[in-house]
Amino acid sequence: MEKKFVIAILVENQPSVLTRVSGMFTRRAFNIDTLTVGETEDPRYSRITICASGDDSTRKQVMKQLRKLYNVKEVKVMERDKSVYRELALIKLKNNPETRQEVLSAVDIFRSKIVDFSPSTLCVEITGETSKIEAFIALVKPLGILEMCRTGVVALERGSEFLNSDTCVK
Repeated sequence: MEKKFVIAILVENQPSVLTRVSGMFTRRAFNIDTLTVGETEDPRYSRITICASGDDSTRKQVMKQLRKLYNVKEVKVMERDKSVYRELALIKLKNNPETRQEVLSAVDIFRSKIVDFSPSTLCVEITGETSKIEAFIALVKPLGILEMCRTGVVALERGSEFLNSDTCVK
Protein backbone atom coordinates (compact mmCIF):
# COMPACT_ATOMS: atom_id res chain seq x y z
CA MET A 1 0.00 0.00 0.00
CA GLU A 2 1.44 3.36 -1.04
CA LYS A 3 1.61 6.11 1.57
CA LYS A 4 3.53 9.30 2.23
CA PHE A 5 6.64 9.26 4.41
CA VAL A 6 9.00 11.99 5.59
CA ILE A 7 12.76 11.47 5.81
CA ALA A 8 15.25 13.75 7.57
CA ILE A 9 18.79 13.59 6.21
CA LEU A 10 21.76 15.19 7.92
CA VAL A 11 24.48 15.92 5.37
CA GLU A 12 27.78 17.75 5.24
CA ASN A 13 27.19 21.37 4.24
CA GLN A 14 29.17 21.09 0.99
CA PRO A 15 28.51 21.93 -2.68
CA SER A 16 26.80 19.20 -4.75
CA VAL A 17 25.51 17.16 -1.78
CA LEU A 18 21.90 18.06 -2.64
CA THR A 19 22.56 17.01 -6.24
CA ARG A 20 23.77 13.59 -5.05
CA VAL A 21 20.73 13.10 -2.82
CA SER A 22 18.16 14.17 -5.42
CA GLY A 23 20.06 12.26 -8.11
CA MET A 24 19.68 9.06 -6.11
CA PHE A 25 15.91 9.51 -6.29
CA THR A 26 16.10 10.13 -10.04
CA ARG A 27 18.30 7.11 -10.75
CA ARG A 28 15.97 4.82 -8.79
CA ALA A 29 12.79 6.41 -10.26
CA PHE A 30 11.52 7.46 -6.83
CA ASN A 31 9.38 10.58 -6.79
CA ILE A 32 9.99 13.45 -4.36
CA ASP A 33 6.75 15.15 -3.27
CA THR A 34 8.50 17.96 -1.36
CA LEU A 35 12.11 18.80 -0.56
CA THR A 36 13.44 21.39 1.86
CA VAL A 37 17.03 22.06 2.82
CA GLY A 38 18.86 24.45 5.10
CA GLU A 39 21.84 24.85 7.36
CA THR A 40 21.46 23.37 10.86
CA GLU A 41 22.46 24.67 14.27
CA ASP A 42 25.95 23.42 13.36
CA PRO A 43 27.13 25.20 10.16
CA ARG A 44 29.11 22.10 9.12
CA TYR A 45 25.81 20.34 8.37
CA SER A 46 22.63 20.88 6.40
CA ARG A 47 19.35 19.14 6.97
CA ILE A 48 17.36 17.86 4.02
CA THR A 49 13.72 16.96 4.61
CA ILE A 50 12.08 14.91 1.89
CA CYS A 51 8.44 13.91 1.67
CA ALA A 52 7.92 10.99 -0.72
CA SER A 53 5.31 8.35 -1.49
CA GLY A 54 5.66 4.61 -1.70
CA ASP A 55 5.11 1.29 0.00
CA ASP A 56 7.25 -0.06 2.85
CA SER A 57 9.63 -1.68 0.39
CA THR A 58 10.20 1.64 -1.41
CA ARG A 59 10.76 3.45 1.89
CA LYS A 60 13.31 0.85 3.03
CA GLN A 61 15.11 1.01 -0.32
CA VAL A 62 15.26 4.81 -0.20
CA MET A 63 16.71 4.70 3.31
CA LYS A 64 19.29 2.07 2.34
CA GLN A 65 20.43 4.01 -0.73
CA LEU A 66 20.61 7.33 1.13
CA ARG A 67 22.82 5.82 3.83
CA LYS A 68 25.31 4.73 1.14
CA LEU A 69 25.82 8.26 -0.17
CA TYR A 70 29.05 10.09 0.51
CA ASN A 71 28.53 13.18 2.76
CA VAL A 72 25.39 11.70 4.39
CA LYS A 73 25.83 11.60 8.17
CA GLU A 74 22.38 10.44 9.34
CA VAL A 75 19.08 9.34 7.79
CA LYS A 76 15.85 8.96 9.75
CA VAL A 77 12.18 8.41 8.98
CA MET A 78 10.16 11.05 10.80
CA GLU A 79 7.24 9.07 12.22
CA ARG A 80 4.05 11.14 12.20
CA ASP A 81 3.10 10.45 15.83
CA LYS A 82 6.62 11.19 17.10
CA SER A 83 7.32 14.33 15.04
CA VAL A 84 6.12 17.86 14.44
CA TYR A 85 5.46 18.60 10.74
CA ARG A 86 5.02 22.10 9.37
CA GLU A 87 4.81 23.82 6.01
CA LEU A 88 4.65 27.46 4.92
CA ALA A 89 2.70 28.84 1.99
CA LEU A 90 2.48 32.36 0.54
CA ILE A 91 -0.70 32.85 -1.47
CA LYS A 92 -1.50 35.94 -3.54
CA LEU A 93 -5.24 36.49 -3.94
CA LYS A 94 -7.39 38.94 -5.84
CA ASN A 95 -8.38 41.88 -3.67
CA ASN A 96 -11.80 43.08 -4.62
CA PRO A 97 -14.66 44.44 -2.51
CA GLU A 98 -16.97 41.50 -3.33
CA THR A 99 -14.68 38.83 -1.83
CA ARG A 100 -12.51 40.77 0.62
CA GLN A 101 -14.61 39.87 3.68
CA GLU A 102 -14.52 36.16 2.78
CA VAL A 103 -10.73 36.30 2.48
CA LEU A 104 -10.40 38.13 5.80
CA SER A 105 -12.67 35.56 7.49
CA ALA A 106 -10.61 32.67 6.07
CA VAL A 107 -7.38 34.35 7.23
CA ASP A 108 -8.85 34.71 10.73
CA ILE A 109 -10.27 31.17 10.94
CA PHE A 110 -7.03 29.54 9.75
CA ARG A 111 -4.85 31.79 11.97
CA SER A 112 -2.89 32.97 8.98
CA LYS A 113 -1.92 36.56 8.27
CA ILE A 114 -1.93 39.11 5.50
CA VAL A 115 1.67 40.08 4.78
CA ASP A 116 1.08 42.36 1.77
CA PHE A 117 -1.90 44.46 0.73
CA SER A 118 -2.39 46.39 -2.48
CA PRO A 119 -5.50 47.75 -4.20
CA SER A 120 -5.62 44.67 -6.45
CA THR A 121 -4.02 41.87 -4.38
CA LEU A 122 -3.64 40.40 -0.90
CA CYS A 123 -0.72 38.15 0.04
CA VAL A 124 -1.47 35.64 2.79
CA GLU A 125 1.09 33.71 4.84
CA ILE A 126 -0.10 30.44 6.33
CA THR A 127 1.85 27.86 8.32
CA GLY A 128 0.83 24.49 9.69
CA GLU A 129 0.42 20.88 8.74
CA THR A 130 -0.04 20.13 5.06
CA SER A 131 -3.72 19.30 5.60
CA LYS A 132 -4.32 22.80 7.00
CA ILE A 133 -2.58 24.40 4.01
CA GLU A 134 -4.61 22.24 1.59
CA ALA A 135 -7.88 23.14 3.35
CA PHE A 136 -7.07 26.86 3.18
CA ILE A 137 -6.19 26.63 -0.51
CA ALA A 138 -9.46 24.80 -1.26
CA LEU A 139 -11.42 27.49 0.59
CA VAL A 140 -9.82 30.50 -1.13
CA LYS A 141 -9.37 29.01 -4.62
CA PRO A 142 -12.84 30.16 -5.80
CA LEU A 143 -11.94 33.68 -4.59
CA GLY A 144 -9.08 33.95 -7.08
CA ILE A 145 -5.59 32.62 -6.35
CA LEU A 146 -3.19 34.58 -8.56
CA GLU A 147 0.08 33.05 -7.41
CA MET A 148 1.28 30.63 -4.77
CA CYS A 149 4.50 29.15 -3.41
CA ARG A 150 5.04 26.54 -0.72
CA THR A 151 8.08 25.48 1.27
CA GLY A 152 7.41 21.78 1.52
CA VAL A 153 7.38 19.87 4.78
CA VAL A 154 9.88 20.44 7.56
CA ALA A 155 9.90 18.12 10.56
CA LEU A 156 11.51 17.72 13.97
CA GLU A 157 11.14 14.82 16.37
CA ARG A 158 9.18 15.50 19.54
CA GLY A 159 10.88 15.38 22.92
CA SER A 160 14.55 14.71 23.53
CA GLU A 161 15.33 12.81 20.31
CA PHE A 162 17.81 14.46 17.93
CA LEU A 163 18.82 13.70 14.36
CA ASN A 164 22.42 14.66 15.09
CA SER A 165 23.04 13.49 18.64
CA ASP A 166 26.80 14.13 18.27
CA THR A 167 26.45 17.92 18.18
CA CYS A 168 23.45 18.40 20.50
CA VAL A 169 23.65 19.35 24.15
CA LYS A 170 21.34 17.14 26.20
